[in-house]
Amino acid sequence: MAMEIDADDELLQDAGDAAYPTLDRQPSYYNPLDTFRLAKGDQKHYQQQYGDLYFLRLAKLKPAVEALADEEWKNFEIAGEKVRRVDRVLDVRQGELCWVAGTVYMDMPLKPNILDDISKDHWIAAPPPREKFVSPTGHDQTMLEDESGRLRLIGTPLQLSMLVTGCIIAVMGTENANGDFEVVDMKVPDLPRQPQRWERDEASAVILNGTGSKRKSNGEQKRIEGGKIAIVSGLGISGDQGDTLTLDLLMEYLLGEACGPSEQAEVSKISRLIIAGNSITEGTPLALREEEKKASRKYGYDSSAYNPAPTTHFDNFLATLLPSIPVTLIPGETDPANVSMPQQPIHPAMFPRSRNYAAMPNAIEPGWFDSVTNPWEGDVDGWRLMGNGGQPIDDVFKYVEGDERLEMMESLLRWRCGAPTAPDTLWCYPFQDRDPFVIEECPHVYFVGNQPRYDTVVIEGPVGQLVRLICVPKFKETGEIVLLDTDTLETELVKFDVFESSS
Repeated sequence: MAMEIDADDELLQDAGDAAYPTLDRQPSYYNPLDTFRLAKGDQKHYQQQYGDLYFLRLAKLKPAVEALADEEWKNFEIAGEKVRRVDRVLDVRQGELCWVAGTVYMDMPLKPNILDDISKDHWIAAPPPREKFVSPTGHDQTMLEDESGRLRLIGTPLQLSMLVTGCIIAVMGTENANGDFEVVDMKVPDLPRQPQRWERDEASAVILNGTGSKRKSNGEQKRIEGGKIAIVSGLGISGDQGDTLTLDLLMEYLLGEACGPSEQAEVSKISRLIIAGNSITEGTPLALREEEKKASRKYGYDSSAYNPAPTTHFDNFLATLLPSIPVTLIPGETDPANVSMPQQPIHPAMFPRSRNYAAMPNAIEPGWFDSVTNPWEGDVDGWRLMGNGGQPIDDVFKYVEGDERLEMMESLLRWRCGAPTAPDTLWCYPFQDRDPFVIEECPHVYFVGNQPRYDTVVIEGPVGQLVRLICVPKFKETGEIVLLDTDTLETELVKFDVFESSS
């Protein structure tokens, strides 16, 4: 029996002349800094000592903390005795009210000690890493040291303040009969100068190129308001099928394919994606069959044990996003980059598809795909951003009692040091002429990846500096990304989850 179908019900119809609006992604004004780039090839050496790094840090930050302390304590007196400044730790005299600046050293018995590890060669297996270095019996000691010597600190202000090895402070007090310095008050360098928005772009707005003509930079281009920056960390791609669903949801969201017209308009405002470390899960070699184990090489590289699935999957993920959105990639602890801080950019050979969007070697302008260092800082839409993959905060966590990550981040900024525990318990390059971890200019946004949970706060400096602190959670565990509004610096949390049937 034949069925008659009305013309309005036909499946194949003319597309018509209706016009549909097209959405263009918000442009990204991007001006990164090379603060943490290391020399390449033969210019990079590891023969030098690490002690020079502490002296470089002290020489850089001591004038700042001394100026702050002198202004605060210049008229201070106790029982008619006026406080005086001493230049070195060893110039402190017993019973005399004075103040001195130096480097903090935390003497903690539970900290890793390479000499103890060597002496205990009878261990069958290495002990598991400790979550905290804090001694439960209270045997930890706080020292203040400089080029002349070391002084043990005691007092209530130390219990009320967060201190770790490597931060520069000034303390006021007096030495008691036991040789301990009883602290009455303490000062830290506090937040440095904060640049104005677009300051760096406008300073280089008109530059000369090789032909002698002038060109306009981002500072002179028309700036569009209402943009957003997406920050994600801890993708933890392992190459397994279990990775794909939440990653696909994230990818489709950023591309505007998983939402309606109103949400697509909001997604189009995301001008840049920043990936803050641990994009690939910790490397696990392929399991070998018994016959392969017998034939495996004893020395050298065994290509049969290498698992390319995680990097291939991550490369495909980036290559799908890059035609639509620029990406800044910060390496993390589990990524294929050097272990010591500052981690250098992940080599482009790991991204055979995505590297087509990267800048050419020795290019001045950054590419659409920018693989950067960890830590990293740069200007995005005029704001100074600084961030890392989480290792400096995770290491500071081991020195303190609690788990207040925002307080640790605030302390790092007020100490003006992005990785104070390096090189004591955080591996780093042995710098000889500068300490790149010293914060020269205060950022507007400070983000840290791979944290246990999302959190944010705005802190204020002594002269009105405002800094947005952001703890970025691990996407693999939480399914969350952070959106930063480039007009107000307010944050928004977007969560992706997969419904699992109980049946």
